[in-house]
Amino acid sequence: MISGGGMRLGDILTASNGKTIEVNNTDAEGRLTLADALVYAGQLKVDKIVDVATLTGACIIIALGTDIGGYDELAEELSVASKKAGEKFWHMPMEEGYWELMKSNIADFVNTGSHAGGSITAALFLKQFVDEKLPSAHLDIAGPVWKDKTGGTGFAVSTLVEWVVKNSSALDDSKAQNHTDQQPDVTIS
Repeated sequence: MISGGGMRLGDILTASNGKTIEVNNTDAEGRLTLADALVYAGQLKVDKIVDVATLTGACIIIALGTDIGGYDELAEELSVASKKAGEKFWHMPMEEGYWELMKSNIADFVNTGSHAGGSITAALFLKQFVDEKLPSAHLDIAGPVWKDKTGGTGFAVSTLVEWVVKNSSALDDSKAQNHTDQQPDVTIS
């Protein structure tokens, strides 16, 4: 710990949407930051949200190896984009029953569930920070994002480009003719 103010096990954090989180794993700090980023993205009045993260390395790598990432909601759109981009993804099951693993006695929930189903509980955790009416997806790219011999792969970039091009109102000819400075209706967090 760098200072006495560092995050510790048992700390209770309040996210920007008011939900409280008990820290039961200090190595899962990325999802805490991503939670507030998702809340912020939702406040921007976007049509859809896709986040990309390496939240659950052990779970994704053990389950899918190093060539395939996982995704949850927006599955059909992302499946089409990933096939066009030549990147492999697997539709991660969103087993709501696993949310029981995230219960806390002193906060709304904890920041990690058990090792079993860790990718699913991570996605369920993030779901708590996106309005349920807003289509969203979590791309867990922990497995394919790095190759030992070549380094970073840029995995998911091609899929996201395909998805944004397909979903961007800025590229819609009927809108783009007079609105060349228009912002796309999608945000990638």
